[in-house]
Amino acid sequence: MRPVRSLWLAGPEAWLPDTEAQTARQRALCLEAGLEPLTPAAMPPGQGGDELEARQFYAARMAQLRQADAGVINLTPFRGPSADTAAVFEAGVLAGLGKPTFAYLNVTSEVQAEYVARVDAILGATLDETGVWRDGDGCVIEDNGLPETVMLWGEARRLFVIVTPDPLRDLTGLELCLQALALYAE
Repeated sequence: MRPVRSLWLAGPEAWLPDTEAQTARQRALCLEAGLEPLTPAAMPPGQGGDELEARQFYAARMAQLRQADAGVINLTPFRGPSADTAAVFEAGVLAGLGKPTFAYLNVTSEVQAEYVARVDAILGATLDETGVWRDGDGCVIEDNGLPETVMLWGEARRLFVIVTPDPLRDLTGLELCLQALALYAE
C-alpha cells in the first residue's frame, strides 16, 4: 500500500458559521496524527451566475482532491436526511481514484442511526403492502438497516456512527477515522 501522507477532509464544515474554528480543530487532529489535511474551502460568495469562476473553482478543487492519499468523509446529515452533496461527490471521486476512504456520521439519537429513520423523521415514510419503505412521493427508500445508502456505506473502509448533542461540530468520528487509518496504513 502507498503511504498515506495527505488526507482529504469532506463534509458540511465549509458551510458552518464558525468554519475557520472548526477547520482549525480538524487540521490540529490531522497534524497530530502525522497527516497533512487537505480541507476544501467553499466557493467564495459572489454575485451569482459567474460560470467561469465556478468552473475554475471546480478545476482547482479536483486537482487538490487528486493529490490526496486518502479521505475522511463526514456524512453527518446536512440540510435533510443525507450528507452534504459535495462531500458525497468527493467520496465518489476518491473511490474512483482508488483512494482509501473512512467516514463518520453524527446524529443526535440512536434512532437516527439508520437511514430510513432519518428519512422518516424529515420527509415521512410508510411501509407499503409489500414491505417496502416509501417516501411521501411513493419513491422507494433504501432500507438495508445501514446508517447510509449502501454505496456510501460500502465504500468506506470504516464508517463510525456517533450519537452527540452537537452533530455538526463533534469530531469524535474524525478521531476514530484517524485511528482506523493508522491501523490501515501499518
